[in-house]
Amino acid sequence: MTAVFVFLSFELCGIAIINQVIPKKTILYRLWIGLVLGLLLMMWLPALASFFMPFSILSNLIALGLACVTAVIATVLGKYKPSWQFTNKDKSDLKIVTLVAVPLTFIGIYLLHTHILRPVDGSLHVGQSTYGDLPLHLSIATSLKNKPFPPIYSIFPQERLSYPFLADSLSTSFMLFGTSLRFSMIFPAAIMMLLVFAGFMLLALRISGQKRVAVLAALLLFINGGLGFLYSLDMAGINLGSPGSNELKLGTWFERFNTILNGWYQTPANHAEFDTYNLRWSNIIVDMLVPQRTFLAGWVFIFPCIYLMYDFIKEKTYDTKQIVLLGTIGGSLPLIHTHSFLALVLLSFAWFLWDIIKHKNIKPWLIYIAVAGALSLPQLFMFTFKQSSASEHFLSLHFNWVNNSGSGLKDPYIWFYVKNIGLPFLLIIFSLFENNKKHRFIYLGAFMIFIPAEFIRFQPNIYDNNKLFYVWYALCTIAVSEYAFSLLDRLKGLKSRKAIAILSCIVFFLTGTLSITREIKSDYEMFSQEDVRLAKWVEENTEDNALFLTGTQHINPVSSLAGRSIVCGPAMWLYYHGFNIGERESDIRLFYSSPEDSKDILNKYGVDYILFTPHELAKYGADMQELAAIYPVVYNDNAIAVFKANYD
Repeated sequence: MTAVFVFLSFELCGIAIINQVIPKKTILYRLWIGLVLGLLLMMWLPALASFFMPFSILSNLIALGLACVTAVIATVLGKYKPSWQFTNKDKSDLKIVTLVAVPLTFIGIYLLHTHILRPVDGSLHVGQSTYGDLPLHLSIATSLKNKPFPPIYSIFPQERLSYPFLADSLSTSFMLFGTSLRFSMIFPAAIMMLLVFAGFMLLALRISGQKRVAVLAALLLFINGGLGFLYSLDMAGINLGSPGSNELKLGTWFERFNTILNGWYQTPANHAEFDTYNLRWSNIIVDMLVPQRTFLAGWVFIFPCIYLMYDFIKEKTYDTKQIVLLGTIGGSLPLIHTHSFLALVLLSFAWFLWDIIKHKNIKPWLIYIAVAGALSLPQLFMFTFKQSSASEHFLSLHFNWVNNSGSGLKDPYIWFYVKNIGLPFLLIIFSLFENNKKHRFIYLGAFMIFIPAEFIRFQPNIYDNNKLFYVWYALCTIAVSEYAFSLLDRLKGLKSRKAIAILSCIVFFLTGTLSITREIKSDYEMFSQEDVRLAKWVEENTEDNALFLTGTQHINPVSSLAGRSIVCGPAMWLYYHGFNIGERESDIRLFYSSPEDSKDILNKYGVDYILFTPHELAKYGADMQELAAIYPVVYNDNAIAVFKANYD
């Protein structure tokens, strides 16, 4: 398969370059960061080339050529011949990483399989967690084919696409080389998941030096959930709920678990009835890595950055090439995942202050800042700041995240975090009182992320601050795991020691396990057989730059599957991206309700085609026969029709 060959070529280029940049690192770390760099090259180089030509096969091949030339030059001119022999430590570390990262990756791949356009009798199915955001990522990936950069929103034409799009353009590259939309979304995501799981394990091994700590830290991070399971067990013998109200306590005993495993967001980690239990600590695998592709991509790159930064601080020496690498990866983050970039900036600031005060080691920081700044500032000014400045809802003071309703805290401050994060939060608090310099160093960086996230709303959806909190939590799990094992070691000789460990694991992981199990079971139709047929017709019979007038439904085969632009997408995405869509929504409603008198609306936006589906009928009262009397029918499939706009 051509796309996979291109992908592997980029990865080999990344490994070849890394062999000369950090040659003294062990083979395991070189392979990890080499694969990360290869992925970065495949995201960024085609995008850069497409500022001079359309995003096409040619721009991707030019990008691959640049990567290959760079790798050859690095190899030929490089002074080092790094060892390819696994040391005993490499073998030992690889075993423990494989033990944890591979099973987690298998879970992730299975969820990707069931949650991304799974074909069922001609329709396409998804899971609970991808039902909301997947169509947005599909619309970005499908709309970028053969388009010039900087790209525009296909669901809000003429506005620059300022949402971080490189994780989705990666899928576009796969499609350009012939893969299906489904494969192009799943394959890169599966690779990224492996890099996230393995990368965090390697980071934890570097910081802690203990395999058991790395294992526990990874499990605490990725099977997170909190104490929400206790609400499900509370008064389990009495039915206290009803559908849509207090549903977490619907039924008795095992019926409660049936509700968790089959209800819509009835898991005790991320519960739909926010005001009832205020359970918002979503499981990272099922609610972040699987559906939120930018988050997934951001975590691929932030862990190597933390490793490279921690490494040069703790070694008290630095290699300029390693610092440049750190700045390159970190500076590339804004258009991959803005929250990860912000978290890295906050962490870097904290550790920078510590290193300057402790070691007065300013030169590597200046190099890091210069490289990262040179790469990130154009992205920030051309894309990120443009989006955030377009809305007054970005950057406002807001205390205590989602626990603050605007009229006071829903739960007492500490209790909110105890019940959501669970026992790890208590261990964080207790470990702060320990005289452990390494833990204090970790917490210094971690809480430099936590504090701004706790006091500032960075975008309209306050819930998205969790993308900062999770980086804080990722760092904390390493210190927490060391502290937990130190407590366990102190209990040696106590007969109940094993029972305490088992009970702790239940408290640690039950909620997260329930969330993952629920997601494995979830199954929903997103695109019907009629939707799939419509998308195929649109793709084969309309121009790449055609503009459709449709309703603002978030499940839209024209924009998501066929990659065509529509006048306006849903508020559930565009509002949170800083756009006021009121005028376009009003125009769409006016046209469908009175098409004869609203032809000027088509001219206003330059509409080429008009879509009629049951959604336009239900929401706007559109009449297919009335539309057919005015505009030529170019596609008709039962309750779905496409009309050619004619407003001359």
